Amino acid sequence: MDAAALALLGVVVAVLLWRALMRERRDYARFKRMRSTVARQKVYRRWAIEAAVSLGGLSLATIVGAWASVAPVLAEAQRWAPIAAVRSFLGEPYGAGVAIAVAVILVVGLVLPVILIRDSIDEAPTVGDIRALLPRTRGELRYGVALSVSAGVFEELLFRLGLPALVFAVTGNAVAAFLGATLLFGLLHLYQGPLGILFSTLLGAVFVVLYLVTGSIVVPVLLHALIDLRSMVLIPIVLGRAWAKP
Repeated sequence: MDAAALALLGVVVAVLLWRALMRERRDYARFKRMRSTVARQKVYRRWAIEAAVSLGGLSLATIVGAWASVAPVLAEAQRWAPIAAVRSFLGEPYGAGVAIAVAVILVVGLVLPVILIRDSIDEAPTVGDIRALLPRTRGELRYGVALSVSAGVFEELLFRLGLPALVFAVTGNAVAAFLGATLLFGLLHLYQGPLGILFSTLLGAVFVVLYLVTGSIVVPVLLHALIDLRSMVLIPIVLGRAWAKP
């Protein structure tokens, strides 16, 4: 067991648990009571900076601290039978075409329903307690973009790349590495309530599969950012009419 990796893992897990159990829930409870868009934008701005500093810093620390385990944990996980079978299928001549078709269907599936229901409902549908989080005015939308992109980049670098490598350096077990990181990812969304935790955990599992199948962290980064942009920008504009509210 790598003692340095174990110490770093303890620090990272402690910080993430503190964010989930204390800061995130406390801050969000206060944020939900805010009515002034000026006050909301100040909080959005602080959250964007803190995400870059804290999650970005943890990402950098885990990747640098466990760099030697990044490739081994990926290689071991890619040997799992279901992952190996999908990778083999994508390696066939028609595999790339199927992957592109799935990607197009996924993007259309995220965007088209929002546009189709824009005139038939009064309130944007949400999964978990995130309604207060959605931007309400034109000025808040820019923070929706910033938070979505930073979440896609920093959370994927941390929970799909750095943290699994760090757990693998301690345990030598790829299942524990990706499962533990995915559960922590879900717990980070504690402020969204039980449904939000469940949905985030399932999404985390999808991001893991994408990373293992493609072997590239860029793919889950892009999908994560796209899903968050749908929630934090597209839905507020199309369903919440945020762009029309200066």
